[in-house]
Amino acid sequence: MRIGRYSFDDIRHTYVMGILNVTPDSFSDGGRHNALDAALFHAEKMIAEGADLIDIGGESTRPGYTMISEEEEIRRVAPVVQAVTERFECPVSVDTYKSKVARVVLQAGASLINDIWGLKYDKNMGAVIAEYQAACCLMHNRENAITGNFKEQLYADLEDTVSLAKEAGIREDGILLDPGVGFGKTYEQNLKVIGCLEELNRLGYPVLLGTSRKSVIGNTLDLPVDQRVEGTIVTTVFAVQKGCRFVRVHDIAENVRAIRMTEAIMYG
Repeated sequence: MRIGRYSFDDIRHTYVMGILNVTPDSFSDGGRHNALDAALFHAEKMIAEGADLIDIGGESTRPGYTMISEEEEIRRVAPVVQAVTERFECPVSVDTYKSKVARVVLQAGASLINDIWGLKYDKNMGAVIAEYQAACCLMHNRENAITGNFKEQLYADLEDTVSLAKEAGIREDGILLDPGVGFGKTYEQNLKVIGCLEELNRLGYPVLLGTSRKSVIGNTLDLPVDQRVEGTIVTTVFAVQKGCRFVRVHDIAENVRAIRMTEAIMYG
């Protein structure tokens, strides 16, 4: 897979996407990094701990979130994108589902758009990604949880997303799929997604798992958001074993070590 000028081996290694929220209300770390200096410091720390790319988000998408305007999202994100890409040798992703925001941040230096609606919210998003020859992470999401055959419908939804990407002209080596743990799913369905990760590889694109500190971990272990590191690491190890090529996490050093140990055991 190619993200900007960086190539990623999508066969035998799992990469770490570090989360940089520049929002006042993110579920896990809201308000901690929404000043430019604080954001740069945290980005530098994550890269030093082993993050392979940085995912910058300007709008919280936690359950019950309040949508902000495109202008406000751009104001929060674009300066951070520009500053991070100018200072660090690391590809930058932006977590947005709005094509106007995507266009601005791609112009500012972002290499990947992380769309939580998998091109299904903004009909112009695919065209913008294709125009800039950017990479994209396309997530499975629904307004209502799946009823009936969960796996069958999950695959069908992701296949629809891939079709949208191809129709828009997004390059084949720039597509990453995310099964969307925590989005439009019941607790049981979130566990099922993690349990069937290897089956998503049949879609033919690298898979990203994003479970870091999420409610599926909190509900399972009955723990608050700031005590979910171990639970997240278990899902990361599972992701490596199941062939996921990326994980999106808050706690970089711990997850990087878990990946290195797992891969050492698996590959020698």
